[in-house]
Amino acid sequence: MKSLCVYCGSSSGSRPEYVEAAKAFGTRLAHEGIALVYGGGKVGLMGTVADAVLAEGGRVIGVIPRQLVEKEVAHQGLSELHVVETMHQRKTRMYELSDAFVALPGGFGTMDEMFEMLTWAQLGLHTYPCAFLDVLGFYSGLAASMDHMVNEGFVKRIQRDQVWFGGSIDALFDWMKHYESTFVPKWITASTVDSH
Repeated sequence: MKSLCVYCGSSSGSRPEYVEAAKAFGTRLAHEGIALVYGGGKVGLMGTVADAVLAEGGRVIGVIPRQLVEKEVAHQGLSELHVVETMHQRKTRMYELSDAFVALPGGFGTMDEMFEMLTWAQLGLHTYPCAFLDVLGFYSGLAASMDHMVNEGFVKRIQRDQVWFGGSIDALFDWMKHYESTFVPKWITASTVDSH
C-alpha cells in the first residue's frame, strides 16, 4: 500500500478524542511510510491528520475544489495540493491517488465520499479496503444500519463483511495488511432477468 485516502470532518467535533484519534492515525500513516490523500484543508480533523503526517516527515497529498480553497482554508504546507474544479473531480482524483479508504469521524461530506467508494466496490469498480475508525462508538449506528440493509435484502452479507468497523488503529492497519477483496458485484444477472 503506497497511499491511503482519509475522509473526515472539516470541523473537529465536540470531543477531544476525535482530534487525538486523527493525530494518532496521521502519525501511524507516516511511520508506515504510507502517503495520506485527503481533502486538502487545514482546518478540523482534516488539518489535524495532515499536520500529524507532516510532523513525522510523511507525505501528504491534498485535493480540493477551487470554490472551497478559501472556505476550507486550503493547507499550504502539503507535499502536493491538487486544485480541481468540482466536487466530482475531487472524489475521482482522490480515488485515483489511493489504495485504501478510511473514514474518521465527520459529517455529510465524509459519508458522501465514503459511500461512493463502497458503492464502487459493490459494483466491482475497485477492490480496495474500506474502513471506518469508530472513535467513541461514532459509527456504531452506521454499522447497525448496514446490518439492517443486509437483513432486509438490500446488501449482500459478503459485501457488508468487507467493510471494517473498529476503534483500534493497530487492528485497522493489521486488517488492511491482510485484506483480500471478496466483493461480488450486486447487479442483475441473466438468471435474475429470466425469473421476472
